[in-house]
Amino acid sequence: MTGLSALDRDQRTFLTTARTATLATVAPSGRVRLVPICFAVGADSPDGRPRLYSPLDDKPKAVADPRTLARVRDLMARPDATLLVDQWSEDWDRLGWLRLEATADLLEPGAGSGGAEQDDAIAALRAKYPQYADHRLEERPILRFTVHRAVAWGVLARDAGGGGAGG
Repeated sequence: MTGLSALDRDQRTFLTTARTATLATVAPSGRVRLVPICFAVGADSPDGRPRLYSPLDDKPKAVADPRTLARVRDLMARPDATLLVDQWSEDWDRLGWLRLEATADLLEPGAGSGGAEQDDAIAALRAKYPQYADHRLEERPILRFTVHRAVAWGVLARDAGGGGAGG
């Protein structure tokens, strides 16, 4: 998969407009950790891979320093991540999901770290989530996910000829 162009129009729209995703990381014990996240789609990486950004925002956390959150510790030790964006419906003909396999890293606040990319990520997050208008996103790290593979299932795969096979 190279860039968001590898997704058809409906899949791209689905990803861009989805309100949340479920982030899966692997804990040191080997257990999978799942956490719902907010995210925004950004510009593709220099090699054409899609990028998504998730803030370590001001919502209440179990720890004061966002770098010590379990998901961040997991990703700094093992940067492989999976994001699942799904669509539920009582009409099962409308079910669908996108599973994104990605590599994560941390954009740190301040000059020289995230720079223009971090500014763009913050702008995209604030445009998508008005709640972030009062959050200090400029002062906190942002998770950057670079997508290496996307798998679509259900309604998101049928139009692309995938027939719903995903697994």
